[in-house]
Amino acid sequence: MRQIKIICPNGHLGFAPLKVESFHAGVAAKPDFIAADSGSDDVGPVPLATDSSASPRAWQEHDLEEMLMAARKLNVPMIIGSAGDTGTNSRVDMYVEIIQEIAERHGLAPFKLGYFYSELDREFVRTRMLSGEAIEGLDGRDELKEAELNATHHIVAMAGADPFVHLLEAGADVIIGGRSSDSAIFAAAAIHNGHKEDTAYMLGKLLECASFCAEPYGGKETVMGTISEDGVDITAMNPEQRCTIASVAGHAMYERANPFHEHVAGGVLDMTNCHYKQLDERTTRVTGSLFRHDNQMRVKLEGAGKFGERYFGLAGIRDPHTIAHVDQVLDWSRAEVKRRFGETGYEIHYTVYGRDGILGEMEPLRDQPAHELCITVQGVAPTTEVAEELTLTALRQLFYARLPNVKGTAGGVSFPFDEVMRASPACSWTINHTMPVSDGLELFPTHLVNVGKLEAAE
Repeated sequence: MRQIKIICPNGHLGFAPLKVESFHAGVAAKPDFIAADSGSDDVGPVPLATDSSASPRAWQEHDLEEMLMAARKLNVPMIIGSAGDTGTNSRVDMYVEIIQEIAERHGLAPFKLGYFYSELDREFVRTRMLSGEAIEGLDGRDELKEAELNATHHIVAMAGADPFVHLLEAGADVIIGGRSSDSAIFAAAAIHNGHKEDTAYMLGKLLECASFCAEPYGGKETVMGTISEDGVDITAMNPEQRCTIASVAGHAMYERANPFHEHVAGGVLDMTNCHYKQLDERTTRVTGSLFRHDNQMRVKLEGAGKFGERYFGLAGIRDPHTIAHVDQVLDWSRAEVKRRFGETGYEIHYTVYGRDGILGEMEPLRDQPAHELCITVQGVAPTTEVAEELTLTALRQLFYARLPNVKGTAGGVSFPFDEVMRASPACSWTINHTMPVSDGLELFPTHLVNVGKLEAAE
């Protein structure tokens, strides 16, 4: 078991480009691995439902090129998980293609590119269900029903460390993974080098979001994790940031109902008895984590489906009288929509920014709106034509709302532009369940190919 160092330059590769200065500082520290997560549910169900990415390809190419060039210069493995936001097969193929293009453009020496898929066919899941297998729900959901499955357009399984370890053992220099548990991407490198899962998954948990574990806040900066028999050390690579006890412990509790448990395929990381120690100004050491294996290995499934087309419009209010009666304005618009489109077959959504646009009815200052408001209108319907007319009706009727004690005809609402805009399709999460598997490779077929050109003989 040897000490290894891993740098993570971006907590969601491609969502915004990595900061090259801190990345190059991390590369100068000569890490043993360069790794990053490229996926998230935070972007909502649209990318998975439509099999697309949430960010421009150019941003993803930027990060992949920086990482690949550094990894090949240092001759260390590069690992990416949840390719292209969702980890569907098409996103894995896109990343594999980008890696091949970068290698050809720079004339890189040959290396082995490993990749694995995570997407599941809907009928495969149906067969497992009909065989009596329980596809158990998470977060209070019931077992998966066929109606939910039928509403799903794409399903991905969330890999643990196993397919990454398998490809590392096969000699992969670069790995592009389908949908993966964030921490497993980094844990796999440590496990491959003989470290216990207790500390390997702790390393992954702390590295997964890059500089989110540092302070002051700064996105897309590189951090380095060092794992040894003494524990896990986390160091900020941006000289203006530091990994403190507070920032590292805070990130360890990030994004979960129970702040001490991190579930992955096959088990749970227990951080209840972790101890945090400041080693120097920019480094914190973590010890005391434990990994407990589940009695039965289950893999999380994520599914999403498209259910309509969506248009979007904006209106602004500055008139104090209209602001004071904004709910009546919305009621008028809703009534006119019903008059034109009936009661069913569509959805219309209004959001009032400057009053309760973020928290809704939970907003404690809801009765104290700002001096100007922005209303967003979203209309959802089966076709683009109906969605456009629906949203335009709802938007313009805000202008025509009849309020008490108003004698003017100019209306109390303004529009930044008169038309409405086509937005992404209306999609929803359909599957948040787990499926039993025989092992951590069952749902994740792996592949290994050669990339790069051999030097010509003199």
